Amino acid sequence: MRDLQEQPDREWDEKLGIVTAGADGDASDTVNFRYEPTPYAVLDRLAESSLIGPESVLIDYGCGRGRCSLFLHAVTGCRAIGIDHNPVLVREAKANLARMKDAGILRQSTGSSLPGLSPTAGGEEPAKKEQAVTFRRMRAQDYRVTDEDAFYFFNPFSEVILKAVLQEIIGSWYENPRQIYLFFYYPKDEDVALLSMYDEILFYDEIDCTDLYGGRDDRERVLVYELSADE
Repeated sequence: MRDLQEQPDREWDEKLGIVTAGADGDASDTVNFRYEPTPYAVLDRLAESSLIGPESVLIDYGCGRGRCSLFLHAVTGCRAIGIDHNPVLVREAKANLARMKDAGILRQSTGSSLPGLSPTAGGEEPAKKEQAVTFRRMRAQDYRVTDEDAFYFFNPFSEVILKAVLQEIIGSWYENPRQIYLFFYYPKDEDVALLSMYDEILFYDEIDCTDLYGGRDDRERVLVYELSADE
């Protein structure tokens, strides 16, 4: 997207001991779009929002090489599940996960401390231990949502798949009422229009990132939507 982000992103990769920089060279098809990692500066700003914390369970749709899942887990302590249909990218994400484990900088369970990276959101050690980060090769619309409460999107797939994913999330919310946040980085107008069609999904906030890249692009933001636990 922007050349000026490449060096800081590679520096973060080195700090975490992973390799996520650079877009996927494979052509996208009509429903699944090519992988392009979210800039670390944007993920850092999302972490600073305190909307994701040690007790959060994050689903990263179109996880690619795993940057979003691994970084947000490392910084906030959340449990993260990355989903991607591309077998090559999922293998690379799992390799990155193994690198973080080998380097001793992966939390062993949700809520544990990570050397050199302090969580931005407070919280007590969760009683239930879960695998910190997992990556799964599967279609997004086939993932069954249960207790997950944070969902991240960066243009991973078409409106047809997004509709199916949103309906799955809403269905799980009716079965298990809870506070849910949806995060849309670099949002498309058609996605915003689609989200406005669901009574259950409410606009919550905007995380402005335009200043990170000179203020030239008003899509440099993360739109936050919620399904409220009080509904």
